Amino acid sequence: MHVKDFKAGYYAPQGHYQAFVPHSINHDWTLADAELESALALANRKLGALDAFAGLVPSIDSFINLHIAKEATTSSKIEGTKTNIEEAFLPVTEVKPELRDDWKEVRNYIDAMNFAIGSLGELPLSSRLIRNTHKILLDGVRGNFKQPGEFRRSQNWIGGATIQQARFVPPPFNVVGDLIGDIEKFIHNRSIHVSELIRIGITHYQFETIHPFLDGNGRTGRLLITLQMIDAGYLRYPVLYLSDFIERNRSEYYDRLNRVRTENDLRGWLLYFLRGIAEVSEDGVKTLSSVVRLKEKVNDKLAQTGRRYANAQRLVARLYENPVIDVNATADLLQLKFKAAGNLITELEQLGIIQEVTGQQRNRIFAFRPYLNLFR
Repeated sequence: MHVKDFKAGYYAPQGHYQAFVPHSINHDWTLADAELESALALANRKLGALDAFAGLVPSIDSFINLHIAKEATTSSKIEGTKTNIEEAFLPVTEVKPELRDDWKEVRNYIDAMNFAIGSLGELPLSSRLIRNTHKILLDGVRGNFKQPGEFRRSQNWIGGATIQQARFVPPPFNVVGDLIGDIEKFIHNRSIHVSELIRIGITHYQFETIHPFLDGNGRTGRLLITLQMIDAGYLRYPVLYLSDFIERNRSEYYDRLNRVRTENDLRGWLLYFLRGIAEVSEDGVKTLSSVVRLKEKVNDKLAQTGRRYANAQRLVARLYENPVIDVNATADLLQLKFKAAGNLITELEQLGIIQEVTGQQRNRIFAFRPYLNLFR
């Protein structure tokens, strides 16, 4: 099917409202569109450069947590949470009570992403993996009572206080299973010869249109983009965070998705999606380049720590994975007495590597601010 000939679906009367039922996507796709092919080539080139650069960065695994946390905080921000990337690494006791629900949502996203990526070697990218990931995403947060890990068994809608006022009504719950099955077949159908980025873009549109869960569809759908890229071999590491682009272009994001349903404009959605891939891939290379430069500067500063150098190196290596630390955790990590750990923390603070963030005299917490700032 040519992208321009795509018919998104039809409206099915459901008594006092109509639900949108999307057509199958599991079939061949043809572009034959100079602008779309140019956007695809650019996105492929930028994404390839990001993956190649990530593969050359020493100890890249150390920096993955921050990339996932960046995606988690931004994806959750789209849904209205207010946790920033630094707060995401704080212990819950240091988070203001009124912000703890938001903090938990972000931590769940991080846990869900890590679980899903770790599961790819054992499970195919499937409805089962999506449901298991969704269950972690909604554990103990808003939406916890809306069937976490299960496709919906009732009608939902988007926008409006009532279903009659809704901006969009997804398909009836009794066809969700078949529609998700169609997505699953499309993802793995190797007889369909289409660029993986086009496959991922179409999958995201279809998933958001199906809206298979009662809550958490947006976060799950954005997480699925990263999973597909890793599963398809486009990325070896989760270093691309499309939510950053979506958050900056949020109105256009919703408009592009809706125009597919109302005007069959799949082409417009794919142009938006590919533009996002190209932009965040380029940003990702810049971020990783900045991380490498920062690491060199920090190493130069560590040379000033004298006899504490070996412990300072070990502590900073841990900070690249988790950029928040206190004296007790430092003592445990390095097997030091409390006073020695405190002296090391003080020295790193004086060197400008870490900064105290609580403003307290006791139970102080320190953040690797220069590193965190690269992901803000």
